[in-house]
Amino acid sequence: MWCRKCNIETNEKLCPVCGEETIEDLPIEVYWCGHCKTPVIQQTNQVDKGICPICGAQTRYLSTDLRPVFPEERLLLEILLDKKPNEFVECSIWAADNRYYIDGKSLSISSETFRSADTDTISKKLQQYESSNTYEFFDQYINAFILANKNRLNYLKEESYDFVRKVASKFDEERLVISFSGGKDSTVTADVVTKALSNPNLVHIFGNTTLEFPSTVAYAERFRENHPQAIFLFAKNDEQVFMDVCEDIGPPARMMRWCCSMFKTGPITRVINSLYRNQQILTFYGIRKSESVSRSKYNRVEDDAESIKIQQQTVASPIFFWKDIDIWLYMLAEDVDFNEAYRLGYDRVGCWCCPNNNQRAQFLSRIYMPEQSKKWRDFLISFAKKVGKEDAEVYVDTGKWKARQGGNGLPAAGDVKIKFTNCTTEEHAKIYRLVRPFDDELVGMFTPFGRVAPELGKKLLREVLVLDAKTNVPILSIQPFSQDGYEYAVKVRTMNVQDHDNLQRMVGYQIRKYNACRKCLKCESICRAGAITISSDYYYIDPEKCVHCKMCMTAKYLNGGCTMDKYLRTK
Repeated sequence: MWCRKCNIETNEKLCPVCGEETIEDLPIEVYWCGHCKTPVIQQTNQVDKGICPICGAQTRYLSTDLRPVFPEERLLLEILLDKKPNEFVECSIWAADNRYYIDGKSLSISSETFRSADTDTISKKLQQYESSNTYEFFDQYINAFILANKNRLNYLKEESYDFVRKVASKFDEERLVISFSGGKDSTVTADVVTKALSNPNLVHIFGNTTLEFPSTVAYAERFRENHPQAIFLFAKNDEQVFMDVCEDIGPPARMMRWCCSMFKTGPITRVINSLYRNQQILTFYGIRKSESVSRSKYNRVEDDAESIKIQQQTVASPIFFWKDIDIWLYMLAEDVDFNEAYRLGYDRVGCWCCPNNNQRAQFLSRIYMPEQSKKWRDFLISFAKKVGKEDAEVYVDTGKWKARQGGNGLPAAGDVKIKFTNCTTEEHAKIYRLVRPFDDELVGMFTPFGRVAPELGKKLLREVLVLDAKTNVPILSIQPFSQDGYEYAVKVRTMNVQDHDNLQRMVGYQIRKYNACRKCLKCESICRAGAITISSDYYYIDPEKCVHCKMCMTAKYLNGGCTMDKYLRTK
């Protein structure tokens, strides 16, 4: 444990000096050995900090984190900077975000440089000089890097292997899963878990969002071929087309990434449900706290319902405290195959059109994925014009589309607005507007409240009663209704409860689902019992599986009762 205030190591959760809460990870810094031309990872409290473990020379502080620059990216850098191709071929080059270190000398490249670069010309030069590129010097520097940091590597392996074995010991081997994205973090996680447990037969689930880099899909296939004993499963949403959804509710934005539920979490949930039904599983995933502010608040092991996206699992990250440079040290030293996109200069390989991609990632995609990039930009400009942006091209090219919030300018935004009137003839009854006719799908959405009993309602009125799951007492009356101003409507009356307003609030959530559902699959992911199934044309809650926990109707787990409320809400 480490006290950030006193900068001391301890075995206690509270610092023995100041009494403050300690943290698990020991802070590291990256130093540079000019003689060996390599970065050296050192803990802030180690005795020999500042000394190169290879040659014994004095080192100097360089950065908090680094990644290697492969020859493919080095050539690109030379062309971007208008240097002679292969001018830096004998240099040891590393990077952190947009800052490059060439033989330890810092060079920062602005986002504007990446945004305004002539990618057509750059692409032609890359093709011209590609054959003359070489790994000769790069490999030498990587060997030095591994040698200089062998103690760090041993520590990472020992600590992560012990963690995996300890966490896995609480679960049957058949209930262990590795979440595999095709990125470097999940790649290392898969390798760490497999080696720690000496088990090549573990289940790996790859979520193919349909928005992956071509190299990511290729790598996933290659991983499966190279690990024939692993149970390697693909999770994919074949019922939705990303661009069609974008046309309907707008492109994903930083605070509105509806794509994650629809194309990743949801399909993975389906695979897990098909394999494990109601069993609690342990999923190893490649989350690291240094990746973002939000992830720094995660726990290394998490099973809290509010904190995990798929309810049927406990999640654990063996690499939770690792930095980028640790990831690369492990992969390069252990000779782990990885996604080719990293050689090109990508530092993350999620969806190629993700709103979290920076200008450098977009620059790379314009070079290596020109057709997809142009298609995406053209769509964004078209969408910007549709919602009333005056200078659509500037809006898109400056990244302002990434900050979009709500459904302003979209016809779909009306679907999340709960429109109702109070019934004048019955107490505790509301008449809700529907966007389509009353049907069995709507009735089925009331299953979480209790037992749906159409046989007990007034048949002439097509009334359906819902009985409380515990008392078997009627608490809801549902019936189709004609209402001026509403083409379709339903009347819902609450009864035999103390808090009518709270019950009607949850009713409103289900009405919103019925009106606004875009089959995002979020509800499927939330349901611990696996009772909810969402197909391209139907939302179904299995009354035999539903345990009436009401998580799918609780704002703590699902704001507004429907994910679309967040994405389509207007001021």
